[in-house]
Amino acid sequence: MQVDKAKKRIAKQVGKGFRGYPLVSLEYFGKTPDSATEVIISFTMEEGADPQKQTFVTSGDARDDETIQSTLVKIIERADAKTVTEIDGITTLNEN
Repeated sequence: MQVDKAKKRIAKQVGKGFRGYPLVSLEYFGKTPDSATEVIISFTMEEGADPQKQTFVTSGDARDDETIQSTLVKIIERADAKTVTEIDGITTLNEN
């Protein structure tokens, strides 16, 4: 799947707002606010349940990585998620 197509499919799901559970949440992380080298996808089956998380890491920008974006779409579809949320922007990682 092309990266632009995958990003549009994710954005469409995010745009629907909260529609119930199961819920999938996406959060991007990076060393700078300009490049996301990591994305964490969280799956929550029902309200109050502990989320299951999976992390994807890349040397480039995860938002432009065709493999990662296509995988995120497949996870969302297979989870039959009613709600998809995305944390705006990139959370910067502090290295000590």
